[in-house]
Amino acid sequence: MQHYLRRVRARLMAALALAILLGPFGAHLAHAAGEDGYDLWLRYRPLPAARRAALQAAATGIATPDDTPTVRAAEAELKRGLAGLLGRAPDTIPAAGEPRAGAVVLARATLPAGLSGAEAVRRDLATLGAEGYLVRSARVNGKPVTLIAANTDIGLLYGSFAWLRQLQLGAAPDRIDLLDKPALPLRVLDHWDNLDRTVERGYAGESIWNWWELPGIIDPRYTDYARANASIGINGTVLNNVNAKAEVLSAAFIAKTAAIANVLRPYGIRVYLSVRWSTPLELKETKTADPLDPQVAAWWARKADEIYRSIPDFGGFLVKANSEGQPGPQDYGRNHADGANMLARALAPHHGVVMWRAFVYAPPAHPGQVSDRAAQAYDQFKPLDGKFDKNVLVQVKNGAIDFQPREPAHPLFGAMPDTPLMMEFQVTKEYLGFATHLVYLGPLFQETLGFDTRAGNKPMTVARVLEGAQDGKVGGIAGVANIGSSRNWTGSTFDQANWYAFGRLAWNPALDSRAIAREWAGQTFTPDARVVDPVVDMMMRSREAAVDYMTPLGLHHMMGTGHHYGPAPWVDSLARADWNPVYYHRADNGGIGFDRTASGSNAVAQYAPEVARRFADPATTPPRFLLWFHHLPWDYRMADGRTLWASLVAHYDHGVAEVDAMQAEWQRLRPYVDARRFDDVAQRLAQQRREAQWWRDACIAYFQHRSGLPLPAGTRPPAHSLDYYKSLTFPFAPGHG
Repeated sequence: MQHYLRRVRARLMAALALAILLGPFGAHLAHAAGEDGYDLWLRYRPLPAARRAALQAAATGIATPDDTPTVRAAEAELKRGLAGLLGRAPDTIPAAGEPRAGAVVLARATLPAGLSGAEAVRRDLATLGAEGYLVRSARVNGKPVTLIAANTDIGLLYGSFAWLRQLQLGAAPDRIDLLDKPALPLRVLDHWDNLDRTVERGYAGESIWNWWELPGIIDPRYTDYARANASIGINGTVLNNVNAKAEVLSAAFIAKTAAIANVLRPYGIRVYLSVRWSTPLELKETKTADPLDPQVAAWWARKADEIYRSIPDFGGFLVKANSEGQPGPQDYGRNHADGANMLARALAPHHGVVMWRAFVYAPPAHPGQVSDRAAQAYDQFKPLDGKFDKNVLVQVKNGAIDFQPREPAHPLFGAMPDTPLMMEFQVTKEYLGFATHLVYLGPLFQETLGFDTRAGNKPMTVARVLEGAQDGKVGGIAGVANIGSSRNWTGSTFDQANWYAFGRLAWNPALDSRAIAREWAGQTFTPDARVVDPVVDMMMRSREAAVDYMTPLGLHHMMGTGHHYGPAPWVDSLARADWNPVYYHRADNGGIGFDRTASGSNAVAQYAPEVARRFADPATTPPRFLLWFHHLPWDYRMADGRTLWASLVAHYDHGVAEVDAMQAEWQRLRPYVDARRFDDVAQRLAQQRREAQWWRDACIAYFQHRSGLPLPAGTRPPAHSLDYYKSLTFPFAPGHG
């Protein structure tokens, strides 16, 4: 027993010594020793003493307007946050009472009597719409308060989260001055969750929706999910997979959906459902699924009425139709507008929307026609511009293929001025190493949103298209969720950053991905620059590293069949040509790349003329897109004087070296990060390093085989033969639908 006590005492003394060495940060370490990541960026850990004293004076109580579920949620979050930051929760000031000095005052519509600068506040509120907020220091009858004001309850909740974010990041309470509103009305997470709790392209455990137990058993995790989403401004959730089942529209599942909606509603989150086009036919309630058949339209109208009786604020439907074997209106000779509009008219009386996915591709229509999957969504949807009902949004993937490590922005952005468009990003990393690889997607999101479509021959970024700048058609942003039942929600700590970045950019597409990374790191670990600076540096380099060791210079779709795990550029035996990696890279002894210029598929012509001219010439095509648009000889000279072959190999080597650098950087952070999360990240980086080397070696071995060229001087050869890499199989890879 004495030996045990001596060991405990020794550990405590070591911890105390480390706390003294690190100063105020030591308290953070002591509190964070057992963190499992469940709290995400809403950790609310104790502030250093000096900052705590300033906040204590600025948070003596919370005054709220009349009691509603959303106001209660805002008050509860403020108390939770302040209790963590201060070590105690402030009390509630009765609505009839005058705010005391240092109170946090939530004000909706009716401002507190005696508020200084009330007219300026009213002017600001007039610009904020239904979801905006302002946060600032103010005075009520001469007493200093923190004012959180908005036009609606949800604005108050968003403002409360924004204030707590600034406090976590170390801002002085009296210096916080925020005026903000979302740029887009629809900011939606799409869950590819199946009714049996498997998750297609999910790498963080089972679905968080326990359909079997619903509606009678409500997991408290649903509330924490709602809190996390509201904290970053997400206001919609599609609960089920786009490869939907008809049963999700049965009475039993509508009741289950309603139970989830009741939990999410106070946090400003509407629920949506993915629906299967042929649902009434499969349920044997109609004889067809033809959208122009009156009985089919009547069935959907009755179903919409049934849903809204249970869920008055139901958001609407997400539809994947005539894509990858899913049924759709084309089965009956109709087009996408015919199908979307029929559903839209069923939802219109209830103010619901249809999000109709543009992810479609089919075999060539004519024998001998040059096939290019990248061109097909444009070919099908561009002629329908202006033919969709006003409550239809066409949901377009960020690129024309399928969530690749890098793609140029989809040509439909900027090409459909008379149709509101939804951006569809993939937050889950189907093609980017699952939950194993550290790949921060903020730069990918920002790169696409900042792409200049040159719509109407004038500057027009994708973000501005979504915001309605092109022709007043305002769209939104959707992200395929990376959330599951894993204790830390996303399978790895750093994948939480992708959820966070998606929400922040959906709220404001003009935000900078580095600034978002700093926000996330400061809340998730500590605002201490000794941690934030190197963590953000790792994050900002990570996506480019993955592109380099996977698909450099515009290569794409070279992952293993079905599961999309690991390299397989040699696959050429699948039933459809455009399911095979060889279809995309087209490597032979003469060169590599997909010719999308006028001499090939001419998909480049789908972009605005100025963009198309830039991409049509290899000399003016950015190197990152070179092999996306051009098939070039192996000895093509790059701008730096190297041959294409030497440059390709150098990119693969650089990608691996970057993972080495991330590993080394993370090891230097050991004294500053709690052991549990540190070890988890370290293990994942080690696995990423092994897999980056595997990608590099397998791809170089294959492309050397195709080119017949020797390796550039000084290049280390692959560790194994090409046959070895081809022999690897992964029948039980996760997320395989």
